[in-house]
Amino acid sequence: MTADASHEQRFIAEVDAFDFIAEDIDVLLHALNDWLAKLSADLHNGCLTCDGLHANSALAIQADAINARLRDGVQASRQQWSSLEAARQLADHFYDQALLLVFGKFNAGKSSFCNFLAERFAAHERSVQYFDVDAGRVVETSEPFTEGATETTSRLQGVRLGAKLVLLDTPGLHSVTPENAALTQRFTDSADGVLWLSSSTSPGQVQELDELGRELHRNKPLLPVVTRSDEYEEDEVDGELVKPLCNKSAPRRALQEHDVKMRAEHKLVAMGVDKALLKPPVSVSAYAAREAGQTAAAMSDAGFERLYAALLDFTGPALAYKRRKRAEVLLHHLEETVLGNLQSDVLPLLAGLGESSQAALEQLERQQEQLANAVWRGIVPTLPALLDAHAATHDVIGLCNALSQSIFELYRREADRLLGDYLIEPDASLARIELADDVGFDDIAVERTGANGPVSEVAGVDYGRLHAALSGAIRECVLSLSGHAAQRCRASIARLAKLARRLEASLAMHEEGLLDLKSQVRSESV
Repeated sequence: MTADASHEQRFIAEVDAFDFIAEDIDVLLHALNDWLAKLSADLHNGCLTCDGLHANSALAIQADAINARLRDGVQASRQQWSSLEAARQLADHFYDQALLLVFGKFNAGKSSFCNFLAERFAAHERSVQYFDVDAGRVVETSEPFTEGATETTSRLQGVRLGAKLVLLDTPGLHSVTPENAALTQRFTDSADGVLWLSSSTSPGQVQELDELGRELHRNKPLLPVVTRSDEYEEDEVDGELVKPLCNKSAPRRALQEHDVKMRAEHKLVAMGVDKALLKPPVSVSAYAAREAGQTAAAMSDAGFERLYAALLDFTGPALAYKRRKRAEVLLHHLEETVLGNLQSDVLPLLAGLGESSQAALEQLERQQEQLANAVWRGIVPTLPALLDAHAATHDVIGLCNALSQSIFELYRREADRLLGDYLIEPDASLARIELADDVGFDDIAVERTGANGPVSEVAGVDYGRLHAALSGAIRECVLSLSGHAAQRCRASIARLAKLARRLEASLAMHEEGLLDLKSQVRSESV
């Protein structure tokens, strides 16, 4: 290559010399698959169990929803990975060629741009082969891309420039045809870099970059190209006013390019994408170059020498991406589809479960008191009748047994009513009423005069002391019962909350692990 060779000649020579020796990424692929296997196992083993909670309780329903999202998320990620098989096959078909995705709205001039570069490669005696992609198969065609002011690309199409460069001209992701948008999205995995085209009439519409989010997060380089960088100028020819289409002035182009660069950088930062992926924008006019005969001066005036210089700088990062592409595609699948979806779906549910658990604990304070009061109010009014029933026999043990049974039955009913969200096995031993040996029925004795002097007779039974003792024992019993029930409920909530925290920590741990693998995948990035 001579020192005075044009950038176009240098670029075509570099394409001829592309080296596609793949990096040894098997170790990385193995590590990424191990990460997925470990995540799947941890999610399976870390599902939320609801011991002590009724299946219809709010907490159990929330936990079941989280478990369902975990199961469905893993299954959906497997299906999504399978759906990318056609794109992986397309990439494998071009394993020894660099693939550049030509992206832009349907009026960005993608077809004209690709055709013009094909003309230039042909002018330098390099082979040019057009093709369509039909159901994942590459079908060669002899026809160049149809150019027009409306959308002309009805399916994914491409052109091989020389032996080692392929441009994929896509139906725009902003396409008016839904099928076109879906087709483009399906095959963008195959590209090694992105040429982002936009017309100079509305250059750098950064909202378009949202559609490239998947590709840019995979660390693919991005070169903005402002097409149709020309304008009508008034001139007088043979006494008549004419308006030929001419190149925009260098200052006008520089201004547009700077504006595109600034807005695109801000957009990438907002998207969480490294703005270093963005290459300096370049303005070109294929129409002006053609009209002027594609001479060296015409090519330079139309911006193509600057474009080729930019492409020379662009191909290094694109080839570096290609060498690690299999790892990048799998990494992105794990990062966005697997972990990303889990985080977006499950983390909010875990946060909601945490809030509900705290609310349930606070409610238990009230429920515990309500349970104790309900049993107390239900039992105390029955004391007089029970005392009367056992007064004649002075059967304190029988009285305590009957009272214990009444307390236990009432406690079970009230616990079901107030703590129905929990599965509580009532402990009858906690409902036992026992009194000190010296507490019992007291006889009311009166004296009368007998033949041999005063005689003591029982005139009745006084159970005031017994009533007071029983009242205290009942109070202690219902407090013990309600406290024990609340403690069981708290333990159930605590177990579920602990599992939820463990699941959240597991997702965070796997996120950290994947970030480490991401750094390893991109450690050789150019």
